[in-house]
Amino acid sequence: MVDLNAMSKDDLLKLKSDVEKAIVNAEKRALQEARAAAEKAVAEFGLSLDDITGGFKTKSTAAKKPGQARYRNPEDPTQTWTGKGRQPLWFKTALSKGIDPETLEI
Repeated sequence: MVDLNAMSKDDLLKLKSDVEKAIVNAEKRALQEARAAAEKAVAEFGLSLDDITGGFKTKSTAAKKPGQARYRNPEDPTQTWTGKGRQPLWFKTALSKGIDPETLEI
């Protein structure tokens, strides 16, 4: 067992970095093993994973395109909102002041 209290800060940071790398590698191995097991399972039915998934990419591999801004904060033009998801505070504040959402549209 490693005595963490006896280690220097630099040694602890190095250990932390090594552990984080090991976790990433372990996750990659687990994913590869899961994929191999899934491929083996569908092969028993004469199929491939693409046959099952329709060839769709997973969320992690598909590039996510940011939405186009639809509203702009008149007090700070760098703040925008797509109109999807939670309303930003500046938008809620504008509505509470009686400002029509259409006037905030870009």
